[in-house]
Amino acid sequence: MSVNSTKEFRLTLSDETATERLGLVLHQMMVRSQCSGAPDGERKHGRWVVFLRGQLGVGKTTLVRGLMRGFGYMGAVKSPTFTLVEPYESDDYQVYHFDLYRLVEPEELEFVGLDDYLGGEMSSRSIVLIEWPERGGTALPEADLDIDIGIAGRGRWARLTGTSSRGREAVTSISGQWADIEGQGAERS
Repeated sequence: MSVNSTKEFRLTLSDETATERLGLVLHQMMVRSQCSGAPDGERKHGRWVVFLRGQLGVGKTTLVRGLMRGFGYMGAVKSPTFTLVEPYESDDYQVYHFDLYRLVEPEELEFVGLDDYLGGEMSSRSIVLIEWPERGGTALPEADLDIDIGIAGRGRWARLTGTSSRGREAVTSISGQWADIEGQGAERS
């Protein structure tokens, strides 16, 4: 992508279905970026780190459910508030959904085994989704995407920020896809 890639994208999510749809669009972007530039039949892998921000109950786990539906996962997608991490597996990726809300100190991530989820062979085939990343401090890796969700009347708003070069490419891709799907309610900057 060019230097003019969109760094931030804001959109309105009218209901829970729209939030799940955003998760599905996120999945489609990840799959497409995995295949772009690779010879036919080959897939590139690379770890994705996505920070999820917003108040309790705003829809962060709903977004993760949409992402997992894109991978064909039809089981329950629950918030890892008490378990700290919920792992999911697809044919191409291992998805780790962290919720750091109950973390008191960033050093507790060592006991959760965050390094195990990010290190070794696993790191090239993983999507790491982290709710409440501010509680992890500098112990967390840098994010590719930062997604903030908030309440807007009866619906929600979302702001996607690309924080790495591939994150900016992702925001550009998602904003184009979303415009095709929704046709309105979106703002690029």
